[in-house]
Amino acid sequence: MTNSFSPDELIVIRGRGRVSALGQSLDTFGTSSPFTTRQTGLHSLPIAALPPEAEAALQELRRSQTAYRQLDRTVLLGLLASRQATSAAGWDNARPVSPDPREAEISVSMGSSRGATGRLEEFHAEFLREGSVPVAASPLTTLGNVASWVAYDAGSTGGANLSHSSTCSSAFQALGNAMAWLRAGMTTRFLAGGTEAPLTDFTLAQMQAIGIYSPFAAQDFPCRPGAGKPSTFVLGEGAAVFALEKVFAASLAEQPRNQVAVLEGVGFGFEAIGSKTGLSVDGKHFQQAMRQALGQSGCALHEVDAVVLHSPGTPAGDAAERAALRAVFGEALPLLLSNKWLIGHTLGASAALSLDFALHVLETQQWPRPPFPTDLSVPSGARPLRRILVNAAGFGGNAASVIVSLR
Repeated sequence: MTNSFSPDELIVIRGRGRVSALGQSLDTFGTSSPFTTRQTGLHSLPIAALPPEAEAALQELRRSQTAYRQLDRTVLLGLLASRQATSAAGWDNARPVSPDPREAEISVSMGSSRGATGRLEEFHAEFLREGSVPVAASPLTTLGNVASWVAYDAGSTGGANLSHSSTCSSAFQALGNAMAWLRAGMTTRFLAGGTEAPLTDFTLAQMQAIGIYSPFAAQDFPCRPGAGKPSTFVLGEGAAVFALEKVFAASLAEQPRNQVAVLEGVGFGFEAIGSKTGLSVDGKHFQQAMRQALGQSGCALHEVDAVVLHSPGTPAGDAAERAALRAVFGEALPLLLSNKWLIGHTLGASAALSLDFALHVLETQQWPRPPFPTDLSVPSGARPLRRILVNAAGFGGNAASVIVSLR
């Protein structure tokens, strides 16, 4: 697919916010493992939970409004990241005065694989115990509950609020939808991203049952993408949200060079296979998604300086993504990076947190080195990074890729 969009119109990221096992900032990466241990059933499992300062911010948010005290943790994580993105974009200070109501509204597009996991489990347990559930059980556990509360918190009264679930590529599905609305002129500003709070006993038991969970201790960086066998999947929680606008390319000439993040392309890939937890050995859906994103971007292969991998730490999944990369780029691959060894796999939020990591790398030209043997690349200093491709994939044979650059 070639780029059918006007080169005069660009989708820019005005601001972004995040929360994960690294907290709410990526300014420093610690040398110690951010993972902790959770006892669930018969198993003691490593997890990537929020650190104390981020947890305190989340609880303060929960207490800030009576209505927020009943919200699922997934929703609250989305609110926390969205507030940071809105503030960074300057959208919380003043809204433009315009006769067109679209100019004054913030639309929302949020991805989440599991949605209101914690509250759903709580309501179900209450039903088994009491034989009934509260009136609020249904509206608080629908997937649409995620985006609608983010829109409410952002002060949007008439903008779109859309929730997406496509397993672990959900955040990029949300991002792609936001891009389409912006390019079509259906709105002017979008909060888009992903959020997930899956660290419940039942969800952890599900991941353990699949047989992919890491055997390594929490203090030993248990999630190890690209390290081969054994499987080192570790579940994490978090959210990342981006404030998007459509601008004319000429307007970027007024900005300092390499200060404006441009979302160049969002591509999708799908393959129907018998195993809903697996993928083809050559990653056909990865190939399709990357080629579509590259086509939208209009960049040549050699202009992609790095790839932030989906790479969940499962040997089969990691190998399929590498095979797809070789099919698209040939044997001379770009730098291969990952953030999952620092924050675990956050399911529907993982793609958004990977994009946030890619932007951090572009801005700082630095990234941490994994303290274990892996096929991830190490800093070479050979050339500056200007453009990064980010991959995501999920159960059911879906994949998505995003290309982002600094201009």
